[in-house]
Amino acid sequence: MSSVRVLVGTKKGAFILTSDGKREKWDVNGPHFAGWELYHLKGSPVDPNRIYASQTSGWFGQIIQRSDDGGKTWSQPGTPVGEPTTTPDGMPKGESNKFVYDTSPQTGKPLTTHQHYDGTQRPWEFKRVWHLEPSLSDPDTVYAGVEDAALFRSTDGGKSWHELAGLRDAQGEKWAPGAGGMGLHTIVLDPRNPQRIFIAISSAGAFRTDDAGKTWKPVNRGLKSQYIPDPNAEVGFCVHRIAQHRARPNTLFMQLHWDVMRTDDAGENWREVSGNLPTDFGFPIEVHAHEPDTVYVVPITSDSLHYPPEGKLRVFRSRTGGNEWEALTKGLPQENCYVNVLRDATSTDSLDKCGVYFGTTGGQVYVSADAGDNWKPIVRDLPAVLSVEAQTLS
Repeated sequence: MSSVRVLVGTKKGAFILTSDGKREKWDVNGPHFAGWELYHLKGSPVDPNRIYASQTSGWFGQIIQRSDDGGKTWSQPGTPVGEPTTTPDGMPKGESNKFVYDTSPQTGKPLTTHQHYDGTQRPWEFKRVWHLEPSLSDPDTVYAGVEDAALFRSTDGGKSWHELAGLRDAQGEKWAPGAGGMGLHTIVLDPRNPQRIFIAISSAGAFRTDDAGKTWKPVNRGLKSQYIPDPNAEVGFCVHRIAQHRARPNTLFMQLHWDVMRTDDAGENWREVSGNLPTDFGFPIEVHAHEPDTVYVVPITSDSLHYPPEGKLRVFRSRTGGNEWEALTKGLPQENCYVNVLRDATSTDSLDKCGVYFGTTGGQVYVSADAGDNWKPIVRDLPAVLSVEAQTLS
C-alpha cells in the first residue's frame, strides 16, 4: 500500500507527518530546526527522499537545508564538508551570501531599484527564500523564489545558486511589495514543456518564460485591481497563488488579492471564476490530483480581516473549474474560528481517493482522505503553519 508524507513548515520549525494509504493514523516527527521560520519544504518528484527546506531568521539569515533520506537527517549543501555550521560563539551560521543578484555582463542585469510602499525607489536587497520548487526531471536541480523578488536556480543540489536575472527585466522597476514583502512565492514548472515556467510575485503579478528563464513576459491581462487606475497596466497585481494540473498545463487557476481567476491559454488572458463564493479574497488555491476541473480555495473575510467569514472554517470546492462552488465543512469548526490559511499551506496527494491537506495560523493541520467531503485534524497545536506539501510514496 502507498503511504503519505506531509512536510509542514511553521514559524518555529519543521514537522514531518507520515501515514499509510488509509490516512487515519499519523506519526508526527519534529520540530526540525526548532525556533526558526521554515517558509517552505518540498520533495523532489524524481526522488521523494530528496527534500529541500528554507530555514530563515531575521537575526541569523537564510540557510538552505537538504535531506537525502526523507527528512531523517539534514545537511547544509552550501557549506563545504568539514566547515562548521555555527559561528565561534555557537550561533547558527546563515548563508545569505549564497543568493547574490546577478549583475555580470554575460548573464546578469544591472541592479537598479524597485518601488517601495510609499512609491519611492529602493535598492534590491536579498532577505529570505519564500518558495522552493524542485525540478520535475533532476533531483539536483531546484528553483528558489526569494525576497526581494527574484528567481534563483541550483543545479548541484543546493550547493550554489544563480539568479535568472532576465526576470527583473520584465518591468522590475515598477514592482512593489505586498503587505508581507516583495516575495516571489509561486513557481509552476510546465510538465510538458521544460522551457516554460510560471512565477508569481506580490505585488507585481504573474510572469512566464518560454526559454527556460532567459526572458520573461508579464501575463496579467484580465486581472483587475482597484489600486491600479490604468486598465492596461501590465504589472502591479497582487497575485496570491497559482495552481496547475499536470494533464492540462495551459489551464491555470489563480487566487488574486481579490477574485479567483482562470486562464486556458497559459496566462495570455484571465477571467474571473469567483462565482458564488462568500468572499473572493484568500491566499491558497489547489487543484485535485486526478480531476483538472476540481479546484479548492479557502475564502478569508477581507484583505484587512484575515479570518474565515462568520468565524466558520470552510474549504470551497468547484468541480466545474470555477464559478459554481460548494462549502466543505464536515469536521471543520463552524463557530468561533479565526485562523488564516496562507498561500503555501495547502496540498493534495495522488492517492485514490485524492487526499487534500491544509494548515492554519492556529497550528492545525487538517486532512481529507476523500477529496474534501470529510475532514479531521492530524495535529492541532503546532506553531503557525506557513507551508504544507504532501508526498505520495509507493
